[in-house]
Amino acid sequence: MKKVLSLVALVLVASLLLGACGPAATPTAAPEPTMEPTMEPTMEPTMEPTMEPTEEPMPAIGSPEHPIKVLFVPSVDANIIVTGGQVMADALNQATGLTFEVTVPTSYAATIEEMCASPTDTMAFIPGLGYAIASQLCGVDVAFKAIRFGYPVYWAEYIVARDSEFQTLADLEGATWGYGDQGSTSGYMVPTVELTAAGITPGEQVQTGGHNQTVTAVYNGEVDFGTVFYSVPLNPEGSPIFTWDEYQAGQITSLEQYEVPAESIENCAPNEDASRLFCDGYRVLDARANIRTEAPDVMQKVRILAVSQAIPNDTLSFGPEFPADLRAQIEAALVEFATTEAWGQSIGSNDFYGWTGIEPATDAEYDMVRAMVEATGYTIEP
Repeated sequence: MKKVLSLVALVLVASLLLGACGPAATPTAAPEPTMEPTMEPTMEPTMEPTMEPTEEPMPAIGSPEHPIKVLFVPSVDANIIVTGGQVMADALNQATGLTFEVTVPTSYAATIEEMCASPTDTMAFIPGLGYAIASQLCGVDVAFKAIRFGYPVYWAEYIVARDSEFQTLADLEGATWGYGDQGSTSGYMVPTVELTAAGITPGEQVQTGGHNQTVTAVYNGEVDFGTVFYSVPLNPEGSPIFTWDEYQAGQITSLEQYEVPAESIENCAPNEDASRLFCDGYRVLDARANIRTEAPDVMQKVRILAVSQAIPNDTLSFGPEFPADLRAQIEAALVEFATTEAWGQSIGSNDFYGWTGIEPATDAEYDMVRAMVEATGYTIEP
């Protein structure tokens, strides 16, 4: 009996031990509350503030990055203009500290166009016709006029071959006409007005490109007559053969008074360094002298047929919006430069424009040119 009880007790103990070693009961968890998914708040993307691009300031007028343009009309050889113009630019730079750029536009009209297109940074040496038109087109303003050996004026001359049969302007009816540029006062505008007033209609018209080229065309027989600038010759003492006062007083009445003495023509020749053209000491200053190197006998081959009415001298003018303070500096520097020897290597050279000096000019002085423009309906398209 004791064995049976012991066996039952052993079984019970074993059962308890086995239950203790079995898997634990899994408690039933309370259901988690159902939550809406938490969304990140929708944020508008933060944009960097939009900045307008900062424009680089324009370089100051007259600085190396923005030079002042000095324009010269192409009335004579462009190489001479560029070389002499640079002498002037260097002198002005030294006097003012400003930077200048010498430019020779392709024509008189192109010079005016550039001044109107660049009103704040251009200055130009332009004839009376160009100035009269430019001032009306866009307000170009005159500062100085040229002086040539005491004269505030110059003239146009009609030139022909010395052996030509032409003796008066009337003989030019139907003749081939050579001129430099339609924008040239002495080369084209004044002769046009005078020929029209005289009832003379030339034949073929040949645009040569400049005064020098026109003289060459007459010299070579390529045209019957040409129109170029005239300046009064100097006598052996270095003075004009007639004075401005004599001219104004009406004392210059014959063609012979405009020319060197007839007996000296055969002796005309360049001096030793070919820098000037002399006839027994008389110095020739009109356009014929400009081809003395390539045509030393130009005076023996080309003569003056007629001389026009007086024309106001060429100008130095400024663009319509040129800064007043810079203009004042340049004007003062030019007045000083005109007293130096370097002036003669620049615009004062007869191969250049032959300005022996400058004087202040007024707009009203060019009214007579405007009157010619109005009378003929002449325009330069800028």
